[in-house]
Amino acid sequence: MDSQNSILVVDDEPCGFDVIEALLFKEGYNLSYASCGQEALNGLEKIQPDVILLDVMMPELDGIEVCHRIKSHPKWHHIPIIIVTALNSKEDLARCLDAGADDFLGKPVSGIELRSRVRSMLRIKKQHDELAATLQLREDMSHMIVHDLRHPLANIIISCEILQQTELKEKQQRKTEQILKSALQLRSMTDNLLMMAKLQSGKLTLHRDLVDFNALEQEVVLDFQAIAHEKNIQLVSDIPESSNTLLIDANLIRRVLDNLLSNAIKFSPSQSKIILQVDYPVYPEPQAIIRISDSGPGINEELRKRIFDKYDVGNLMTGIYQTGLGLTFCKMAVEAHGGRIFVENNQPSGSVFTVEI
Repeated sequence: MDSQNSILVVDDEPCGFDVIEALLFKEGYNLSYASCGQEALNGLEKIQPDVILLDVMMPELDGIEVCHRIKSHPKWHHIPIIIVTALNSKEDLARCLDAGADDFLGKPVSGIELRSRVRSMLRIKKQHDELAATLQLREDMSHMIVHDLRHPLANIIISCEILQQTELKEKQQRKTEQILKSALQLRSMTDNLLMMAKLQSGKLTLHRDLVDFNALEQEVVLDFQAIAHEKNIQLVSDIPESSNTLLIDANLIRRVLDNLLSNAIKFSPSQSKIILQVDYPVYPEPQAIIRISDSGPGINEELRKRIFDKYDVGNLMTGIYQTGLGLTFCKMAVEAHGGRIFVENNQPSGSVFTVEI
């Protein structure tokens, strides 16, 4: 085995560590010792263990509680934990499994069994690390490609806008509009990907400012009226007479509303109605509740559980451009404001997306 593999032994009795150290001596592992559960939790950042050998019977924090806390932590939950215990009842073993234990080792400890189980857990940890590295490489590559796409996309958009100001034949004008529309869709997708990457890494700073939310909502509705009219859809604004001033990142929230309204128009049939409603609750939180109701096909209960997941396009619709990124961006942007977003069924048909900020 790799000499760099790190094993953390957690046992309130030093002799327990001595036994394990003697049994694993020839394996060349880097062994660390914690005499209690809290010491183990405090040392995770420094030790970065590949496997944890965890005693159950310890004062204050017992092994089951320590296991539960490690497995509940997003940074450490992937570390394999082998419970070392003299307990052998099915109830005790079930409690360990419920806490997230990956394997068991009975006392007195057998050298052959200990070495085999540690090797098994190290193989699992290695597979996890390799998969995590591959996924990170994929993310890094996609972010690099997306970033590099912005400059040529900007050139395409500017060129199309210049061409539209010249005297083009009708067919050429249609093709130019088609190219411009596709380029704008690509730019929106790349912007969403870059913003999501920043949100995920915690590197996106919210530029909060006091914003007249009624004015922002009316601006969004006005921009989408022409698109809705093309599909013969009635776009209705339902806002209070008295506006509220909200402390938000206007650019991010505007993009959230753009995404939700764009989806509502895409999935709504002709001769239908879309309502963008805003309420300002009298209680302190949330500052505002925004509902966008459409008359589209609706979203079933199973799909509602994952509709905000990255690259989940829901029900594929013929002729509708779907990437599975818009709603993921909306969720991340709203949650960055400390809010929440969810979807419910509209009656008699369609969906209602609700944003609370």
